Amino acid sequence: MTEKRQKAVAMRYDQDREEAPKVTASGKGLSAEAIIQKAKESNVPVQEDKSLVELLAELNINETIPEELYQAVAEVFAFVYKTDQRMDRS
Repeated sequence: MTEKRQKAVAMRYDQDREEAPKVTASGKGLSAEAIIQKAKESNVPVQEDKSLVELLAELNINETIPEELYQAVAEVFAFVYKTDQRMDRS
């Protein structure tokens, strides 16, 4: 049995400049590991959601997240916000 390669997608959202979040990086295997490592080094929270990553990995870099994924992506940003709040209190 072959093991599936790890995938990772990074997003950004600036509500003052953008209508919706955008994909800023996407990769699998070593590229995915590098994306995750960079996030950790930069204290950016990482959330695992394989099915969402599969959908987001289909998008191009700088492509806006489609409306049908808004709810799932909003949950990711809520997770990041809560994690940031906890880190600020430490």
